[in-house]
Amino acid sequence: MTSALPPNTPDPAPGPDPAPAPVPQVRASALVRHAKLWLVPTVLCALVSLLLSLLYMGGILSPSDHLDRLPIALVDEDEGRPLPGQRENLGKQITDSVASVGSTKTTIDWRRLDRAAAQDALASGKVFGALVVPEDFTASVAALTTNRATVRPTLTVLTNPGLGSLGSSLASQINQSAAHQASLTIGKRLAATTAVPTTRLLLTDPVAVTTRVGHPIGRHSGLGLTAFYYTLLLVLGGFIGGNLVNTGVDTALGYADSELGPWHTRRPTVPISRTQTLVLKMLMTAGISLLTTTLVMVATIAILGMDADHLPMLWIFSYCATVAVGLGVQAINAAFGGIGQLVSMFIFIALALPSSGATVPLEATPAFYRFLGVFEPMHQLSSGVRSILYFDARADAGLARGWIMIAVGMALALAFGFAMTHYYDRRGLRRLTPQPE
Repeated sequence: MTSALPPNTPDPAPGPDPAPAPVPQVRASALVRHAKLWLVPTVLCALVSLLLSLLYMGGILSPSDHLDRLPIALVDEDEGRPLPGQRENLGKQITDSVASVGSTKTTIDWRRLDRAAAQDALASGKVFGALVVPEDFTASVAALTTNRATVRPTLTVLTNPGLGSLGSSLASQINQSAAHQASLTIGKRLAATTAVPTTRLLLTDPVAVTTRVGHPIGRHSGLGLTAFYYTLLLVLGGFIGGNLVNTGVDTALGYADSELGPWHTRRPTVPISRTQTLVLKMLMTAGISLLTTTLVMVATIAILGMDADHLPMLWIFSYCATVAVGLGVQAINAAFGGIGQLVSMFIFIALALPSSGATVPLEATPAFYRFLGVFEPMHQLSSGVRSILYFDARADAGLARGWIMIAVGMALALAFGFAMTHYYDRRGLRRLTPQPE
């Protein structure tokens, strides 16, 4: 075919490339009918909802039905002589009776202590309360059948709000029930010694029960719940912060898309190994936790006025706890990839909250939660925080165990995370093929 242009006429300048043909857009109404599209999110959402419901509600529905060796102190200070015809004074009889009931059941761990040891146990969080028989108990009971009675015999119940309002309340109820039963038993014996109807009626329940705080905590301590909520802030700081660092680093290095409203960008991929990526994320987690830990303390203590002593110790413990959780999150994300956030959510949140023992004592939860409490981080961290806030930062009140578990958690996170990334790198399992700029 001959050209229509005259000879020696230069070729015309090339024009712009033709616009690509528009790609047909798929409508949601067409995709929504595909069963495979529904399968994975439906199964995951259903499992998460079911498991969270079982875990959270299963540990709190009936604490009284799951009591297992709840520690309560039993103190006998009674110095009176035995009543006529009896070999032991009433204090010894009452404490023996209460302890014998506890020995036949595993619900209560009655610990027979003197007053000083009981006070120390309360101050270190080793017992949830105490039942105290005063030194003049037998003498005051004996006076009831004479004209020398000046006071009503009294048994004292001591509470320990530092171990949480529910745990202290459970111990108080148990102590009051034991004291009331002792009063009825004593009343039957006394009523049999008189024939006067009015006196017999008054002697039916002769013992008064007074309740006092055995180890007081500050007024701004949330009835013993600030330790739990403060620990929750630390765990959430490590969990959310770790995931934010994970996503931010992947986006900055070109391994994840960035979407902000309608804007979508993808940075050039930076060639970096999985191991070096994990090093970067862990270093950033540790650095950012300096700020988040400080802000948690500023918000809770400086702004809201939470009662707290030993502030340097609290800050160091809080920082290490947040870093331990954050490093664990990074290790799990590095090992499991896209589902890492779900896995770490179950480890640090879903399983940790109901087994923390900070709201419902582990001694009042089913055996499964007591098992989780052995290693789940929330229980260890809340024990350490509780020791600092309520029990003068005593090592034997949970602080030593908290430090040990923080060290163990960090070591496991580092070992597991770097073992997995080193394995992936050695196998040549790169995350993405680098793209040229």
